Amino acid sequence: MAQKPSIPKGTRDFGAVEMARRNYIFDTIRQVYSLYGFRQIETPAMENLSTLMGKYGEEGDKLLFKILNSGDFNREVSAAEYTEKNAAQLAARFCEKGLRYDLTVPFARYVVQHREELQMPFKRYQIQPVWRADRPQKGRYREFYQCDADVVGSDSLLNEVELMQIVDEVFTRFGIRVCIKINNRKILTGIAEMIGEADKIVDITVAIDKLDKIGLEKVNEELRAVGLSDEAVQKLQPIIALSGSNSEKLETMRQALADSPTGLKGVDEVAFVLQTLQHSNLHNEVELDLTLARGLNYYTGCIFEVKALDVQIGSITGGGRYDNLTGIFGMPGLSGVGISFGADRIYDVLNQLNLYPAATESGVQLLFINFGGAEAAHCLQLAATARQAGIATEVYPDAVKMKKQMAYANAHHVPYVALVGESEMAEGRVALKDMNSGEQCSLTIDEVIARLAAR
Repeated sequence: MAQKPSIPKGTRDFGAVEMARRNYIFDTIRQVYSLYGFRQIETPAMENLSTLMGKYGEEGDKLLFKILNSGDFNREVSAAEYTEKNAAQLAARFCEKGLRYDLTVPFARYVVQHREELQMPFKRYQIQPVWRADRPQKGRYREFYQCDADVVGSDSLLNEVELMQIVDEVFTRFGIRVCIKINNRKILTGIAEMIGEADKIVDITVAIDKLDKIGLEKVNEELRAVGLSDEAVQKLQPIIALSGSNSEKLETMRQALADSPTGLKGVDEVAFVLQTLQHSNLHNEVELDLTLARGLNYYTGCIFEVKALDVQIGSITGGGRYDNLTGIFGMPGLSGVGISFGADRIYDVLNQLNLYPAATESGVQLLFINFGGAEAAHCLQLAATARQAGIATEVYPDAVKMKKQMAYANAHHVPYVALVGESEMAEGRVALKDMNSGEQCSLTIDEVIARLAAR
């Protein structure tokens, strides 16, 4: 007996219904990105390992999927090297390419490689899969999609404002209520200076970024574990627990960071973004959250994270400002800011809240029942007319029992079924059945098209 086929752990098949829902997500994000002047690019699934290695830290390098060289890939490896079993060294000899780990590093490579062709500022979006050799678990996959948008070559905070407008517009279209959280890495740097631990800014941000997941007590334990004194941890508590309106928080931070020029610059940047957004008629709340840190240390300015209000789930969008995206490829000083929508988590939220539009799962609007050879030939002509008018239409291919054809229509959520027998052919009409109400009426093909187009 043949072995049942399977797919690698951490990957998924997507059926027709799932793909319709995923395409709804991607199409919505794509439409809003385009509305704001972002242009789509794509980069190869595989990059040279020299492009990827060393960009994500030691742990990230371990999670890169590496691709064996074609042909006799081990011809230059000695028996002694095999005996040593140094996996990293052997991989470097066997592999020159790897699957992309994210969209950011390939984008940086793209900007440097094509810099003579690009007009700055350059606004790009990219919706493509990425791969990580991680241990699969619930909500974590080895293959998943990222939906990124970035502006490079501009220091203006209006870019941050526009990205927050994009976030608000996307989730408004989805019908998901969210809170958009904002902070600034300069504020966090100022806080580290204020408590006398400026050299531990990375440790501090990594710890407080876990506040929602592990709670205040565990965060304080981590802070002490990385060498913060009890006095420094105590100084940090009022900042972590700071409440009030955005303007009240900003004023408190202006006073607390009075001796930190870097911290005050961060306060000014957040204040500009928040004040400008007040005139944007956003549908969702924007909150200054001083515990927001974002784990990636290349962020240098405003940082963002989006939380769904009606579902318990992690961040569904994130991003921030970075000052040296392309420096890793020898083109320093190019500032940028970007966001990334978590398509897989958005998919889970839409499923839990049942927010998909009714038409999402039905690609076909009209199905012609097949009563036999002559009728089917006539229906093919009517279907062509309907398709020319933009109506998604099928003709059932086999002249089987009508019960089976109707079951097919129901299974695929087809809203209208057309019945054309000998009498309808003679009269030039169609018996149109509404599959939701069960009502049936006799119409010309033009009247059928008009009715469906008006839905």
